Amino acid sequence: MFLAKNFIGGILNIVSNIDPSQYIPSDPPPPRRPLNFLSEAHENDEEKQFRRIFNQLAGDDMEVSPGELMDILNKIVSKHGGLKTDGFSIESCRSMVAVMDSDSTGKLGFHEFKYLWNNIKRWQGIYMSHDADCSGVISSDELPRAFKAAGFPLNDQLFKLIIRRYSDENGNMDFDNFVGCLVRLDAMCRAFKTLDKDNNGTINLDVKEWLQLTMYS
Repeated sequence: MFLAKNFIGGILNIVSNIDPSQYIPSDPPPPRRPLNFLSEAHENDEEKQFRRIFNQLAGDDMEVSPGELMDILNKIVSKHGGLKTDGFSIESCRSMVAVMDSDSTGKLGFHEFKYLWNNIKRWQGIYMSHDADCSGVISSDELPRAFKAAGFPLNDQLFKLIIRRYSDENGNMDFDNFVGCLVRLDAMCRAFKTLDKDNNGTINLDVKEWLQLTMYS
């Protein structure tokens, strides 16, 4: 538990208008494997440390549920006074789990959680560095540069929709909404690039595929 506490304390056509060539995602989480597939002999020191921490944070089933994710993230943000937030809600954590849940178990396994965790660490640094006035929130003027730094150079039309959906009435976006928005953007862009077999910026979906892509997210 000491490692876990230290770890937590130390961290903290619109679609077609996104240019897929400018989106460079992190390596996605690999497919789920049996729990005993990766012994510590196959892992480097960083992975071993992260796995020990994950084992303490996850439930008895060695997966992170939306409720467990909410508890973890809210412990993180409570230790960082510079991050203005209302706290991560269970609904936002359900959404984050859904878009990261590659095998549809309703929970995050080790690699899925590690991918999300590393992104949140990176996005936290971007959030704080682009909060130019140290207000604890990202204003609508600061948002385009912050999203570009995160790997999402979006157009004005999409920014307006994002601000309408994730920002308050003054156009300010707090940390939990910033993370929730980027998790969804990252997942949707990765899904698009996977489905764009010819790498030409277009995809074809039937209604069943569209509902599968959009309803569990």
